[in-house]
Amino acid sequence: MKPRVTVITLGVNDLEKSLQFYRDGLGLPTQGIIGREFEHGALALFDLQHGLKLAIYPRNDLAFDAKVPLSVPNATECTVGHYLKNKAEVDAVMEQARQAGALITDQAHDRPWGIYSGYFQDPDGHLWEVVWDPRFETEIIE
Repeated sequence: MKPRVTVITLGVNDLEKSLQFYRDGLGLPTQGIIGREFEHGALALFDLQHGLKLAIYPRNDLAFDAKVPLSVPNATECTVGHYLKNKAEVDAVMEQARQAGALITDQAHDRPWGIYSGYFQDPDGHLWEVVWDPRFETEIIE
């Protein structure tokens, strides 16, 4: 396996509501919902950096497709990290997420290990960490 990720898929309860959150609230580019013509196939893809995609897919269809039982969501199983160039950008994204309907679980603040970060949950409870880390400033790509 090569050391790369090309798609991150989040299981969602309401595809339309999640589409609105990510597209309209956070401003992620997308063609909208595709695959409606297929049973268990509707999803939305968002273009991220360097060909990386974020997919949202109904939880029940994801469980069906992967042949795993549908289980109770747990926010601490995984987080999605969004690194930014400075504290002001972190604060701006946290506010954008709040205005889009995210639940702010931890306001951005300085952490003892030298970063500045905060957490929010999307409408389905997926946990996002918005981060400024001075060690990675030169690696952040627009």
